[in-house]
Amino acid sequence: MPRPESTGGMSDIETITVSDEGFACVNQVGDFEFTVDATDEEGPNPNAALVATYASCFLPAFRVGGQQRGHDDLGKVQIDASADLDDDDDLASIHFTIHVAADLDDETFDEIVERAEGICHVHAALRDGLAAEVDVYGDAF
Repeated sequence: MPRPESTGGMSDIETITVSDEGFACVNQVGDFEFTVDATDEEGPNPNAALVATYASCFLPAFRVGGQQRGHDDLGKVQIDASADLDDDDDLASIHFTIHVAADLDDETFDEIVERAEGICHVHAALRDGLAAEVDVYGDAF
C-alpha cells in the first residue's frame, strides 16, 4: 500500500487509518500495519483493540515498576484483560488480572501496580473512571 502524503505536522505520533469500504480500517503506524474492524470480521473491534493496547502498555510499565521497587526479574508476566460495555457499546469498565512468575507479597505487588499506573501512557490518557482495576497473582507459572 503506498504511503499517503504526510500532513506535514510536527506531531510526536502520526498514524494513517484507511477504509476503502465497509467498517474495517487498515492502520499504518510507522512501518507497522494492522486492521481494526467494527464488525470483528477482519480484525478486532476498536474497543477490543484499545483494551489490548492498554494491556500492552501496562505490562512493560509493570516491569519497570518492579525494577524501581528492586525486583529486576519478575519472570513471565501475563495480563488477562476483560472489559464491559454499556448500553451504547461504550467501554464502561476494564479489569486486568495479572499473573506473575515471581512470588512477591501483596503489598509489593500493590506498590508495583501503583508505579505502573504512573508510568503507563494509556492509563494516563483514559478518562476518569475507565482506568483498569488490577488484580495480580504471583508464583503463577
